[in-house]
Amino acid sequence: MLTEKYFRPGIEPEDLPALFPLLRARDALGAFIALFRGEDDDVVIRLLVLREIAHRGEQPLWSPQELRAHFAYLDETKLQTVLHRLRDTGILVWDPESSLYQVSPHGRMALSALSVLLRFSEEEGGEIGYITSQLAAGQVLGKVANEDLQHLLSRLNELEDEFGRAVLSGSELRIRRSEKKLSSVLNWVEKGTEIMKVIAADPDLDQATHRVAQKIGQVQSRMLRMSSVFQRTLNQLERQKVHLGQSGLSTSDIHRWLRELDMNKLCSLLNDGMSFTMQLGSLLGDIALDVAEFELVDRIRAEAEDNSLPPSQEAPPAEAMPVTEEDLTRLTNFLSDLGKIEMDVPLEVAIPAEDFGTSSYRMSLAALLGDPESSALDGVVADLARLPLAMRLTGKSILVGQFEIESMSAGAMERKGKKTEP
Repeated sequence: MLTEKYFRPGIEPEDLPALFPLLRARDALGAFIALFRGEDDDVVIRLLVLREIAHRGEQPLWSPQELRAHFAYLDETKLQTVLHRLRDTGILVWDPESSLYQVSPHGRMALSALSVLLRFSEEEGGEIGYITSQLAAGQVLGKVANEDLQHLLSRLNELEDEFGRAVLSGSELRIRRSEKKLSSVLNWVEKGTEIMKVIAADPDLDQATHRVAQKIGQVQSRMLRMSSVFQRTLNQLERQKVHLGQSGLSTSDIHRWLRELDMNKLCSLLNDGMSFTMQLGSLLGDIALDVAEFELVDRIRAEAEDNSLPPSQEAPPAEAMPVTEEDLTRLTNFLSDLGKIEMDVPLEVAIPAEDFGTSSYRMSLAALLGDPESSALDGVVADLARLPLAMRLTGKSILVGQFEIESMSAGAMERKGKKTEP
């Protein structure tokens, strides 16, 4: 059962529609978890051994002696560790009757998915080819997955947005880079268009999946037109190029040549291209004083400074730390005074007390009366917010003349439930 530490209280993981397919396929996912858990080197050797074992189709059963002979280039102890790992996780199956190893069904499913992934990862735009191949296989088998359609739609929208931003940038380099990327995926887009036509024409397809297939077809059609958009934009940039005399070179050629140079060669080009007027700082008294102060004071001070870390010390125990408790006397007194109110009381009577600081504190707390966020908490402030009182301000001022208060906002502390006079 999936641990509940990731979910809020009261949530049943099995009731989540998005999580249910993963829980149902937990045995199949266990093969991937066992293969890819651990350090990178462990995962690579584990995949190497399993792929070699599964590669022998005519004789799928392996004896321990055959495994040791086939993997003679591996350390025997490491090989046994990998075999035990694959066997304990159920990817390799040990037949006690024949004393032979064989790959489990879930292991072969994982290797098949990995084989397709590796084949498409070798080319640019392979992610479109991989997703399209999954859709083609599902269409042939009559099991088109809405999830695969969503993956293809998302990737096509990402590419369309990337190509559109390249055109808006007006950068020839960026547009040519996007044009090259488009040409790498265009073949898969054309194949995907044919597949989408077949899928969209399926009368047994549900409405939601049919709608996604139509959106994919629309994006693919727009991407097929991107080649002309790139060419048109490049033609406009070509007309805006600046040519250097009769040499035939343009600013784009120089830009391309400069990008091929390393940093040292770029810096060497500036040797005769920039010059600075020599300034004799020693002839200026303030500059000479600054230089002398640095050489005689600041440099020596920096060398003499001790920047080493202090010795380590143990942290004081938690019980030795001073604990300060918040003084809530004024809050509890104000809460007691408000609890005695049974009818409407003017603010100049309910608020002022002791001195100006206490009165200001009581006025700020009165603003929390009826506040839903404060009443949802625990403590004295929440008790104050839950009181059946409300503070009403008229927008005028009234003289007080006591408790260090000359005047304050006029209003009343009213009991809730009573009709306020207009």
